[in-house]
Amino acid sequence: MHELGIMTGVMESVEEAARNAGATKVLEIDLSVGVMTEAVEDALRFAFEALSEGTMCEGAEFRINMIQPVSTCLECGNEYTHDRYHVTCPKCGSGFTQLIAGKEMRIDSIELLLKLIQTCFQPLRTIRISGFLGL
Repeated sequence: MHELGIMTGVMESVEEAARNAGATKVLEIDLSVGVMTEAVEDALRFAFEALSEGTMCEGAEFRINMIQPVSTCLECGNEYTHDRYHVTCPKCGSGFTQLIAGKEMRIDSIELLLKLIQTCFQPLRTIRISGFLGL
């Protein structure tokens, strides 16, 4: 189950960014994962739940965007989507293709709860960090 290793890296990166921003809690994590990584969405969710327990990520909303594979045919130039197993060009039947999407693994954004300490009347606020990090 390589999903546990993947989520360990994600959690370490998110918590480091949260600490560096002075956050008290992580509220949301948006992750994009390519289908060709062969990571299983349910296993990623399970690993997140197990690893986040007792951390600043516990209870955070965890969203996963599974990115479908897209390839370009090197023979005819056709760009097409496909599954993990059928990568030949549907237009000309060539097996000479190049994967251009579907192998990604990145943290798209995180939302953090920050505690401002300027005055005792200052409320808590949240920030969103986008375009965060590719793994």
